[in-house]
Amino acid sequence: MEYHLLSELIHRRATVFGDKEVIKNKDKKTGQWHSVSWKEFSDKINKLAEVLADFGIKEEDKIGVYSQNMEQCLVVDFATFCNRAITTPMYATSSIPQIKYIIEEAEVNLLFVGEQFQYDNAYSVLKEKKILKQIVIFDPEVKKASDDTSSVYFDEFLNRPTSSAAIVQKRKSEASADDVVHIIYTSGTTGEPKGVILKNSNYTNAMKIHDERLAYLPKEGISMCFLPLTHIFEKAWSIYCLHRGYSLAINLDPREIQTTIKEIKPSCMCSVPRFWEKVYAGVQEKIESSSPLIRKIFLHAIKTGKEYVFEYRNKGIQAPWWLKTKFNFYNKTVYQALKKAVGIENGTIYPCAGAPLSDNINIFIQSVNIPLIYGYGLTETTATVSCFVKTGFTIGTVGKVMSDTKVRIGENNEILVRGGSVMFGYYKKPKETAAVFTEDGFLKTGDAGYLTENNEIAITERIKDLYKTSNGKYIAPQQIETRLAEDKYIDVVAAIGDQRKYVTALIVPAFDELKIYAKENAINYKNMEDLCALPEIYQLLESRIKPLLVEFANFEQIKKFTIIPRPFTIDSGELTNTLKLKRSFLLEKYKKEIEEMYN
Repeated sequence: MEYHLLSELIHRRATVFGDKEVIKNKDKKTGQWHSVSWKEFSDKINKLAEVLADFGIKEEDKIGVYSQNMEQCLVVDFATFCNRAITTPMYATSSIPQIKYIIEEAEVNLLFVGEQFQYDNAYSVLKEKKILKQIVIFDPEVKKASDDTSSVYFDEFLNRPTSSAAIVQKRKSEASADDVVHIIYTSGTTGEPKGVILKNSNYTNAMKIHDERLAYLPKEGISMCFLPLTHIFEKAWSIYCLHRGYSLAINLDPREIQTTIKEIKPSCMCSVPRFWEKVYAGVQEKIESSSPLIRKIFLHAIKTGKEYVFEYRNKGIQAPWWLKTKFNFYNKTVYQALKKAVGIENGTIYPCAGAPLSDNINIFIQSVNIPLIYGYGLTETTATVSCFVKTGFTIGTVGKVMSDTKVRIGENNEILVRGGSVMFGYYKKPKETAAVFTEDGFLKTGDAGYLTENNEIAITERIKDLYKTSNGKYIAPQQIETRLAEDKYIDVVAAIGDQRKYVTALIVPAFDELKIYAKENAINYKNMEDLCALPEIYQLLESRIKPLLVEFANFEQIKKFTIIPRPFTIDSGELTNTLKLKRSFLLEKYKKEIEEMYN
């Protein structure tokens, strides 16, 4: 397969695919999906590239994109590449101080925004009249401030007459593998965010190593663009899909994914483990609420799938005819019904990374023949460092190291990575850059683990998150949190224990399930805070936590926990933009509740 620089990728593919669909957008008002062809997509990119050149964008200028997933995000990306400029994406949920930090450090004077929330925040920065000079608004329904005389809507900006076609063509012809294309800021669980510098060569390398690993995929497909395009996982995956000639269905609102996924029935979609935890919890609830006969069928189907997948197919061994027959029967009935309920009946690959995935959930997903490919990567590695192979993968690992990627284990069992996908440093942060690389050029990931004989990575803990109890015992909180997330009554867990006598936890329950339980057990309550404070609810969660942690050491057991009657959110500060726990923030915000658990 041909490999092109990002400045040429879409235009080269457009000459091959022409009027075929490349983008599907959903109209917010009508709910209808509309298609954009490769030719239309290429033409939009070229036109915007000329507008940007006319506007005064020069090579290596930084252009900001502050929006939820929209087609325009991709148009801006590739139009920027055509000018040998650099895109700096910002999470749609980012606050004013967060975007202001990025705008000022990256010197972003042109910012594309999505909807009202992003516009309002961006305009407050624009009014300071420092770095930011121009806002372009994607959504025509956004209401501009009464004193805003400069901001323009995207269609208005795009349709400006231009005279820079020759300039853009010259820039494209001079583009090189060494051009910086993205500065992607990490979400920052601790300290200020760092801008990861990624070049054309990083993405070209990513395309090559994924082509090798995923050679079995069909020639055609449609990917649901679900995770934020600001996230390197979705960014790199979407670019890879475009490289393969796949189309992208843009999911605007993450809260609508359960609807849009059933409408599109995507063949692929990258996601974080939280998505599959909810699928698992939904199936477990369905099994528990079924009649004895249906429950028996479900459990037998799962047992059959587990035996077939893990004892035979994954080992490359021919299964007995009777087992294969049963598996095929369940694949067309029980498994297919389950997939249809989610909207993934046409699946060929569902990459999953970004956080630990419970082994039990992973086994279940594989057993019902969902093509989940679990992997591991960082923004600093242009996403994938390792992932499952189609067959021969090992549960308990994050898959086999990608080709052209070297991994070794350093001090404190830290995973070190070197290869063509590794970043070129942090923007304007030479000290931080030097600190994150070894003398011989390996990236320090901050994750601890080991390599198997089959060159698969097993992650044991996030080094910065590792707790040491006052008794000197080391605890990996993510392992505890991941295990408890399997339970249908538990939404999020934050384990506590650093320099403490024993482990405690803050638990956000699954509120909908809790309401059902209260109704079924005739428990009266006024509101969610009242319900979560009842001893019956504490006893319920306690009874479910103990069996889940039975395989953990005694010092890893949760001795006490506090039920939080509100969800952890990005807006309230408990989560990063990539939905990771902000542990230091939690320790401060819930200081009183934590101290009470140790009194």
